[in-house]
Amino acid sequence: MRPVFFVLGWCCFGLGAVGVFVPGLPTVPFMLVALWAFSRSSLRFHNWLYSHPVFGPPLQDWHTHGVIPFRAKVLAIVTMAASLAYMAFFTAMATSLKAAILAVMVFGAVYILRQPSRRAS
Repeated sequence: MRPVFFVLGWCCFGLGAVGVFVPGLPTVPFMLVALWAFSRSSLRFHNWLYSHPVFGPPLQDWHTHGVIPFRAKVLAIVTMAASLAYMAFFTAMATSLKAAILAVMVFGAVYILRQPSRRAS
């Protein structure tokens, strides 16, 4: 499974790196998955990503303090709302499936909003 986790780590790292430049594409969630995948496949790349000058600080804040920056929270909620609106008005999905997706999104939004935006002093 190590090669699978290694490839997953690099795919998520690549998507996260693209997210730095593409609005609406999240960076930190992909980096968190990359960090997790590297922890299962390569200690060297795990340590490299965790101590990276650009990507490391948000990962360290999440790991040690459970911090989700305010900007990331806003982006996540706006993206979920836009996805929900698109799904509700422009897709022909069953209403029960839409309700299930809404429930998952609400759960995710509540979780995100309950996390601190800054380190505790």
